[in-house]
Amino acid sequence: MARRIHSISEKSTKVTNMNQHRPDTSLADAMPQRLGDQGFHRVGILHHPKKPESIQLGQQIAAFLRAHGLEEIWFESAWESEAVLEHLPNVDLLITLGGDGTLLRAARLGARHNVPMLGVKMGRLGFLAEIFPDDWQAPLTRMLQGSYWVEQRLMVRVRLERSPAEGAPRASLCEYDALNDVVLSRGGLARVVRISVQLDGGYLTTYTCDGLIVSTATGSTGYALAVGGPILPPELRNILVIPIAPHLSMDRAVVLSEGTEIRMRAYSDHEAMLTVDGQFVVEVREGDEIMVTGSPHLARFIRMRDRSYFYRTLMNKLRGPSTQEGE
Repeated sequence: MARRIHSISEKSTKVTNMNQHRPDTSLADAMPQRLGDQGFHRVGILHHPKKPESIQLGQQIAAFLRAHGLEEIWFESAWESEAVLEHLPNVDLLITLGGDGTLLRAARLGARHNVPMLGVKMGRLGFLAEIFPDDWQAPLTRMLQGSYWVEQRLMVRVRLERSPAEGAPRASLCEYDALNDVVLSRGGLARVVRISVQLDGGYLTTYTCDGLIVSTATGSTGYALAVGGPILPPELRNILVIPIAPHLSMDRAVVLSEGTEIRMRAYSDHEAMLTVDGQFVVEVREGDEIMVTGSPHLARFIRMRDRSYFYRTLMNKLRGPSTQEGE
């Protein structure tokens, strides 16, 4: 399967000091909150460009919202990042039509402007979605009536630094926010890499492994779970560090606070890759340093279900495809 590899010339947000942007760790921010009487007046609908049914459903939802008095509605592909970003400063809500991948894209964009998201499940898993394509009118009506709450989830920020010449200081090449995870791993060859890890400037260990996952609580039910990591409820603002197929190395997950600064370096005589949310891939060279910490932005999701929904969804998924609703 072809991978999209981002060169260092592609657009990315840059900051000079990530420590200045560490998120507020107050309990009030960590807990889900209501938007109160704010209401929604300007809505963006993001569809999946390869799912024609998402376009059709999006048009139906737009007509429904207009019939309920919402006039400022725009419609765009979730893959058209620049077009979406132009609208976001004047948007109260993003509705996504697709799978978790569509929601991940929307989360990275919407979080910059504190825009909450409502996911309509049109993918395979749907961990993040709230409503289903065959039952969306009643939940939307409840939302418009104010019967909802807002779930806030930690994101992480990753920055790749590279020295332009031997002995020269490293410069920031690219920076991304991730809702699920950041993975530093070997490339196409089935050979291990050595990855050294520092936490807040102190040496932790050097892994000999296929790769290392740095995951949020949201990502703990994804790739991190597949390699034996713990499951964290979405409201926790912790970061997981989990090795992939470690060889004669520490093989347990490390749970960190959101403000921890994680620095990683890969040592290998072959290709190494940095993957962000499974959607962006950057080649990593010998001497590069990857820094990860909590993002100043939070992903916000509109919920109509009660707060125990996560555990019901999780157990439903873990039982296997034969028992999963809508699969």
